[in-house]
Order: sequence, then structure tokens, then C-alpha cells
Amino acid sequence: MLAAAATGVQVGAAIVASRFAVAEVPPLTLAMLRYAIGFCCLLPFAVPALRAMRTLPPARDLLAMAALGTGQFGILIALLNAGLRTVPAAPAALLFSLFPLLTLLLAAALGREQFSLRLLAGVLLSIAGVAVSLLPKLHGAHGGSWWGELAVLASACVGALCSVLYRPYLQRYPTVPVSAFAMLASVLFLAAIASGEDWPARLRGVSPPAWGAVAFVGLSSGIGYFWWLYALKHESPTRVTVFLALNPVTAALLGWSLLGEPLPAQMLGALVLIAAGLALATWPPSAKRQAAPG
Repeated sequence: MLAAAATGVQVGAAIVASRFAVAEVPPLTLAMLRYAIGFCCLLPFAVPALRAMRTLPPARDLLAMAALGTGQFGILIALLNAGLRTVPAAPAALLFSLFPLLTLLLAAALGREQFSLRLLAGVLLSIAGVAVSLLPKLHGAHGGSWWGELAVLASACVGALCSVLYRPYLQRYPTVPVSAFAMLASVLFLAAIASGEDWPARLRGVSPPAWGAVAFVGLSSGIGYFWWLYALKHESPTRVTVFLALNPVTAALLGWSLLGEPLPAQMLGALVLIAAGLALATWPPSAKRQAAPG
């Protein structure tokens, strides 16, 4: 739970740093750099863990983990960026906050998690908290095209599906090598689709402060991805993804303190709703664990 909570905070902090860097670095290029730096941070720890393994994973498991990494951080980012071309940021964030609810429904449908009304109530409360935190930006925001909204929703679906499917591989293999390998797969995918932004040429003009923000985003993402998979290894997918509700609150507080952005007056109400949702969603099960064996 602590790892999941730390990931939710890390995502919010990375968003604030990305707001600063994206003025000079195109979005897909920034995503590629983010996970390339994260991979480099994980690699020194992944190599000893790989050497300690008696045998390497079979090809089918390697392909599955590469697909999950590409989906979680490549396809998800591409779909989200495509949706943001026509959908305002606040409605897109609200659509994306359905991530935990989609995770719960998918995990229950695939038999990976026990459905409970308390868990559902916790997820819905956390989504309500995100909605409250976004109210000023939602007010007067014009909806985007239906395909843009569908792209944002599809990105949340991809993230939910990957979160549910990761667990069997995390139970078979050490977390750090899985994290590094999946992140490398996402970097290769993002490098290919970011070619349209002419990233090799664009990077020559990036200022040192922007590089500092990129370095922070990359380093925190490497650590955050490890925390994310560690949490998915030990807890059910919904109990992990529900902590993403901390993301907009963290971004709002850091944006206020570091970037001088106005702090919405209803943020306290949002915090109360999110805290209540997290408490319900993560309350220890009374009988057997919610997560079915992977």
C-alpha cells in the first residue's frame, strides 16, 4: 500500500515537472526520455538480479512482458496524447480517473480479484474526489470530439488491462528485471512513434533547466515504476490503481507551491473524498484476500 501511495504521489510530481519541460520538449519525445532515463536507473539493479536467476524467462513470457510495458507506457501515452488534441485537459483527466473502476471490472471479469461493494464504493469515492478537484477547470470546458474522448477512455482501458495482466509475471520473476525489461520495450516503441516530432534535432536546443526537469521526471519514473510493479505483485490491481487518485491532488499542491498556480478552494473537500475512498478500498478483507491466485 505504501508503494502504491508513493506511486500516486510520484505521478503528480512528474506531471508538474513535465509542465515545465514540455514547453521545450515535445510530448512523445518527453515520454521517451522519461522512460529511457528510468530504464538506465533500473539497469544497474536489474543485471545482478538477472545473474541470480538460474534460467532466463521463456520467449513467450518475454514477449508478454514486452507487450505489457509497451501498452502501459507506450500505447497508453500515444492514445492519451491523441485524445488531448481535441479534449480539454480537465475532462480528459476525469475520464482517465475511471482507471481504477475499469481495473476492478476487468479483474473481476477475469477472475483475478473478488468484487465487493465496499471496494466499489471506495473506487467511486476516489473518482468523486478527483472530479471535485477538477471542478474549476471542468466548469465551462467544452467537450472534445467523440473520438478524442474515446481515445482517452481507451488509454485508461489499456492501463487497467496491463495492471491486471502483470501479476502472474511479477509472481514468477524478480520485480526489478521485469520493470527494466518492460520499460525498455516502451522506450523502443516511443522512440519509433516520436520520430514524427524530429526528436534528435529538437533535443539540441533544450535548455539546461528543461534538461533538469526531464532528469527529475525520468529518475522519479524509474523508481515509481518499480514501486508500481512491486505493489501489483503484492496487492490486488484495484487496491493499487485506486491510489492514482492522489495524482491530481499532488499536482495541484506542487503546482501551487512551486509554479505559483492558484489552488482550488474545494481541494480540501477533494482530499476528504479521496481519503475516504482509499480507506474503503484498502480496508483489509474480513475473510479471504480479494486477489485470486495469479
